[in-house]
Amino acid sequence: MKAIQIKDFGGPEELYLGDYETPTPAANEILVKVEATALNRADTLQRMGKYPPPEGDSPIMGLEVAGEVVEVGEQVIHWKIGDKVCGLLGGGGYAEYAVIPERLALPWPEGFDAVQSAAVPEVFLTAFQALRWLAHLQEGERVLIHAGASGVGTAAIQLAKVMGAHPIVTASAGKHGLCQELGAELAIDYKAENFAERLQDYTKGEGVNVVVDFIGGPYLQQNLDVMGLEGRMVLLAFLGGVKVDNLNIAPVLRKRLQIIGSTLRARDLEYKIRLSSDLQLFAWPLFANGQLRPVVDKVYDWSEVAEAHRYMESNQSKGKIVLRISR
Repeated sequence: MKAIQIKDFGGPEELYLGDYETPTPAANEILVKVEATALNRADTLQRMGKYPPPEGDSPIMGLEVAGEVVEVGEQVIHWKIGDKVCGLLGGGGYAEYAVIPERLALPWPEGFDAVQSAAVPEVFLTAFQALRWLAHLQEGERVLIHAGASGVGTAAIQLAKVMGAHPIVTASAGKHGLCQELGAELAIDYKAENFAERLQDYTKGEGVNVVVDFIGGPYLQQNLDVMGLEGRMVLLAFLGGVKVDNLNIAPVLRKRLQIIGSTLRARDLEYKIRLSSDLQLFAWPLFANGQLRPVVDKVYDWSEVAEAHRYMESNQSKGKIVLRISR
């Protein structure tokens, strides 16, 4: 098969399309003919040598796929050849074929095509895990979502809204319209405003109940300051760095705050299966009736993968960037 590979760790120019051994499904796995995959920040970090795949997973980039089942392992009972599936991978999505444990695969949401289905797994699983499993977001609570126009951000806004919460986002000014269209009740321009000060005014000093953060160090103090009593913060990435100078952690005790760190890629298989099942039960009916949708910014042919990576790293994107696998 063909797969996108890395010559040497570095920039997008190090990516190339070449021959690679076609994977063989194990007894409880299915082989998927990939029609589309989607970019994630983990891919750009892996390309630079900063985020190796978990042991045992494919070294090929790509954390999600959508495609058609073309082979099933001898113990597979839930899928048959010809079924359309999508799902989360530890790696291997940037390829013509990928294997996935049968219990981790999900059907394409009703009415979705390959591009839309490929844009669902990673971001909706990550956002659902953060809001429902980790932060235990409740109806009527306020949730601050940083990077609101990112893939995870756009999913989190919608999920928070259908959970009955009040989503608030930080994003650059040009992305506010999309965030508000998806359900954000307030969008703050992080480049021009101090989000903590703006929120203290907006909430009349009550703060927010939940924070979902990808930035890390530069936002940590403001996050602590803006969280209300018994607030919960879920840290998903450190895009802004891990160092903090002169941090005042008094709010942690004074307000009985919880700080939760989480990744998804390195979680064990059973965790991912349970999370995928929970998300399907919750979200698939809402995809079908239009209350939830993946936000797809651009679709590239996979031969243009270097350009797609450059676009992601330019921070211009709104929602997901998808690669269509041509043959």
